[in-house]
Amino acid sequence: MSTLTIAIVIVFCIGYFCIAIESVTKINKAAIALLMFVATWTLFMIDPASYIATAIGEMKAAAVSKVIEHHLGSTATTLFFLMGAMTIVELVDQNGGFNFVRDTLQTKSKRALLWRIAFMTFILSAILDNLTTSIVMIMILRKLVSDKTDRIIYAALVVISANSGGAFSPIGDVTTIMLWNKGVITAAGVIMEIFIPSLVSMVIPAYILSLSLKGNLAAPQDTAVTEASDGLTAGQRKIIFFLGVGGLIFVPIFKTITHLPPFVGILLVLGVLWTVTEIFYCSIHQESEDTANNTNTQKRVSKMLSRIDMDTILFFLGILMAVGCLETIGVLTMLGQSLDVAFEGNHYLVTGIIGVLSSIVDNVPLVAGCMGMYPVQAAGDMAVDGIFWQLLAYCAGVGGSMLIIGSAAGVVVMGLEKITFGWYMKKITWIAFVGYLAGIVCYWLEKTFLF
Repeated sequence: MSTLTIAIVIVFCIGYFCIAIESVTKINKAAIALLMFVATWTLFMIDPASYIATAIGEMKAAAVSKVIEHHLGSTATTLFFLMGAMTIVELVDQNGGFNFVRDTLQTKSKRALLWRIAFMTFILSAILDNLTTSIVMIMILRKLVSDKTDRIIYAALVVISANSGGAFSPIGDVTTIMLWNKGVITAAGVIMEIFIPSLVSMVIPAYILSLSLKGNLAAPQDTAVTEASDGLTAGQRKIIFFLGVGGLIFVPIFKTITHLPPFVGILLVLGVLWTVTEIFYCSIHQESEDTANNTNTQKRVSKMLSRIDMDTILFFLGILMAVGCLETIGVLTMLGQSLDVAFEGNHYLVTGIIGVLSSIVDNVPLVAGCMGMYPVQAAGDMAVDGIFWQLLAYCAGVGGSMLIIGSAAGVVVMGLEKITFGWYMKKITWIAFVGYLAGIVCYWLEKTFLF
């Protein structure tokens, strides 16, 4: 390994470490990721000819630009998908689309509420994403459960259910979106073979947690929905909800039919939803020039686009491009070969360890690194929808539940409900780990006796 290669790896490791300790340094991980991206490729430019055969003399700049543009194009498909999905979910939420969820969850029994929360979170996170689903469910829980002790148990289950639900869906988690965009898993394959393991990884922890809840909820809150004065009718809200959520479900179908990249489908759904909401609000504007006008402006897509979480988008840009540099210099391939040798090609063990690591460090660069380590093969564990790729989707998603900081869902719930790291590790980590292992065993049984 050359000195330049070592320097690039060191820069990446330092950046990765700074991202991991974001809560200590208080420096936004997006800023670190962008610095990683620029620093690694700048070092690469010192001697690109050692990595790219065509990067000689005057051809150097053109050859490097071609490589960077290749990685940027691959990264952009994920970023545009995320931007479209974020906007669609925000639009549905701002227009009261999730009010029905609260009505569905109403019950006096603590255990009944736990199971309703578990399955509702599991289903929604497969359609939306685990972060958005967690926020929606915590806001609903605050209106249904007044006791703090009970509520943090429900909140912990939200984290587990959201991560499990996102793992079997091609659009349910950033890591599955990345794998799907890369073409190493298919929508039908991951849903068919990962659904039951994901369900098991949620049901077992839910059952264990249900044993600590007895009796009825104390003083249930008034759950009457207060509609915003935006002029939309109940029917129009339902149309927005079904177009948004139904559109997200339609994206994998659109890809299967047209063979276009997933981000094209998400932009189609956004375009349709944008047009429909503009028609609704334009009709309201004609009827009322006063109170509704300001609210309508705030809830239009053009306004919501300015509220997209650009921190997240830029973080993904930086980290995926930095990983692309490691892939180009051949480090990831060497690492993948070393892991195969160390674990004698046991991909259950390799992905299982990756899942445990994803509870400690961000699963996005872990999965991005794995995609660079191993080339897709025509047959075997590394084929499209092979054991390695499907297990990677499961382990990277579900593994994040083992620590409260192990997933975006966990971090946001930790902040909203003020759950401490120590409490979660003492009370929940072992429960999530049992569910995680049970899911892997379930997948092994599937591959051994069914598929």
